Amino acid sequence: MLKALQSAGDHGLDPAWYNLSEVEKAMAPGADPGAAEALLSAVFVAYAGDVSTGRVRANRVDKEIDIIQRKADKAELLQAAADAPDFAAYLATLPPKGDYPALQKALTAWREKKTRTTYTAMPDGSALKPGMIDARVPVLRMRLAELDFTVPPAGAIADLYDEPLVGVVKSYQEMKGLTVDGVIGAKTVRSLNTTIDERIEQIVANLERRRWLPEYLGSRFVYVNTGDYSMVFVNEGKIAFQSQVIVGTPKDPTPEIQSTMRGFQTNPYWTVPPSIAGEEYLPILRRDPNALAGNGFKIFASWSHDDEIDPNTIDWSSIHPKAFPYRIRQDSGASNALGYIFFPFNNKYGIYMHDTASRWLFTEGSRNFSHGCIRLQNPLDFVEKVFNGKNGFSKERVQQVIRDGQQSHYTFPEPITLYVTYRTVSANADGVPTFRDDVYGRDRRVVRAMAKP
Repeated sequence: MLKALQSAGDHGLDPAWYNLSEVEKAMAPGADPGAAEALLSAVFVAYAGDVSTGRVRANRVDKEIDIIQRKADKAELLQAAADAPDFAAYLATLPPKGDYPALQKALTAWREKKTRTTYTAMPDGSALKPGMIDARVPVLRMRLAELDFTVPPAGAIADLYDEPLVGVVKSYQEMKGLTVDGVIGAKTVRSLNTTIDERIEQIVANLERRRWLPEYLGSRFVYVNTGDYSMVFVNEGKIAFQSQVIVGTPKDPTPEIQSTMRGFQTNPYWTVPPSIAGEEYLPILRRDPNALAGNGFKIFASWSHDDEIDPNTIDWSSIHPKAFPYRIRQDSGASNALGYIFFPFNNKYGIYMHDTASRWLFTEGSRNFSHGCIRLQNPLDFVEKVFNGKNGFSKERVQQVIRDGQQSHYTFPEPITLYVTYRTVSANADGVPTFRDDVYGRDRRVVRAMAKP
């Protein structure tokens, strides 16, 4: 037990949280056996719970988190420990698997890096583009080398942003989920200037996030990571489909949730949420009451009545943005904000997954553009993999239904568990960690919550 507590830092946990000094005294020769047993039992339960299901209750960290988190059972933990033939081996079974061990290795590596690595900040300034001559280029070389990238030597002009260096920058941008253009703009500078302490904090937060989730996610599930704008569908334990996604802006972040997907609808209407209607569409209607009609929007008397209203009969200047009384609905079609396919699922935030009419946004590296919903790049390919030939499903038939403008509902052969997560650090199949910008600012909130008693 003592060794496990001394190594708690390997999990991003602080040994001081478990009264390490008192445990050392309790295990010393001559200590009161009864008091030692009581202390060790309490410390074991605290540590085992933290390392297996999370140090904090996720829902208390952020109002945008609503997941089904396991809760360690004190009696079960104590009984399992008592029954274990090898206590140390039992403790080793408690943390999650998956990429968790790789993140632990990354945490150790970054802590070691802190003891030997200098930090060279990339100066702010106008965008540094390929072919430019700029005094920041030598600094860029130093910074990339500090981050363990192989940097080619400078040419005859040390300040020239040459093609070999551009290639290294593009590799960096791809690894960090930035737009891969070789341009050193504000986002790339911000990423380059992330400190070692900030990276360590990211890893600690993401170790905790992994502990929040079930050890076994199931044999059939959809996993959305809003941190790297990705989605995978796992069927029978294997990845059957993966796609890019667009998620919420920092102002309207996509929440972390667990739910169930049961089917989809073609050619959906989009009913504009009151907050969006008041904040974004009311100013437009004040300028021109007919401005929305061209994109298929209709205005109704209220949320409980289907009486359509002529927007020219309303005094829009008298409407308060926080008390928008009308219902705005967009007809289905090519310009519909939900695209042609809509996936509803239960959640308290009113978000869903859907197609999009703004497909060009998938070319962006950072895809935070929605009001919180999840936009899927290739929804028809996804549902084809979900049905996998069952129930007489035909992708071509659905395409015809869409072309005909029909609003049809389809039920999946089996419900699919949905996990919407926010992982700003994850490890690939080779165990190499990839970092993403903490655009929602949640990592620090997680770490601060962990430090509270």
